[in-house]
Amino acid sequence: MTSADAGADRHFGEQGARLTYGSYLRIESLLDQQRLESDPPAHDELLFITIHQVYELWFKQLLHELAAARDAMFAGDVWWAKHLLARASVIEGVLIQQVAVLETMTPQDFLLFREKLAPASGFQSVQFRELEFLSGAKDPGFLERFRALSDGERARLERRLEEPTLWDAFVDVVRRAGLPAEDAEAITTSLLTVAADRARHGEVWELAERLLDHDENALLWRSRHVTMVERQIGTKSGTGGSSGAPYLRTRLDLRYYPVLWELRSRL
Repeated sequence: MTSADAGADRHFGEQGARLTYGSYLRIESLLDQQRLESDPPAHDELLFITIHQVYELWFKQLLHELAAARDAMFAGDVWWAKHLLARASVIEGVLIQQVAVLETMTPQDFLLFREKLAPASGFQSVQFRELEFLSGAKDPGFLERFRALSDGERARLERRLEEPTLWDAFVDVVRRAGLPAEDAEAITTSLLTVAADRARHGEVWELAERLLDHDENALLWRSRHVTMVERQIGTKSGTGGSSGAPYLRTRLDLRYYPVLWELRSRL
């Protein structure tokens, strides 16, 4: 191949012209997705839409990572599962911190466009529910409470309800380690063995810690979120018809992995 031929086959640099930053990331389409409902346009509505769209993008990535972590556990690739769960934890840290951006919006500025949002609500985030189902908090009642689901959204949630959870995969890891795992008490006893012999069962212990990181991050996000809601609208009802902050506070005690929390009292 001549130098001229090599130049013509270039893949990198502006000379390649095969793919651009904008075309690869579909920037033009992406930046066209923030459609304001307020008229005249409320300044903070763009921020509100952007934040929630970014949340949905991160939810998509978390579902990708957590499903892969679950599958890795079932395949016996514990090191890969730990890696993916650690990545998920970093992403979740971003989601927690992102709440602070919304808090730069004053209640007065939010009220300029809030009424335009009804009956839309964060309660209707299908990907958020998928994350809860995948993590172990399956609630079939959600499909009945939210009747505006599209056929595709309903199918996705039904699939998440039927498929194994992260906890199911972790129980399989415990069983593969030669430890009893037939019920919660047996798993607790096995984890006490793991905790006392980390030289032998270090991978199982570390995996349990990564799952607890995931659970704790979910708790921190819920707490941060409800505080933000109270700061914005007090005890007003949610746009989707819920009681708003009072409803969110009922979710604060949700634990994906109660066995791992109870274990602390048994060590």
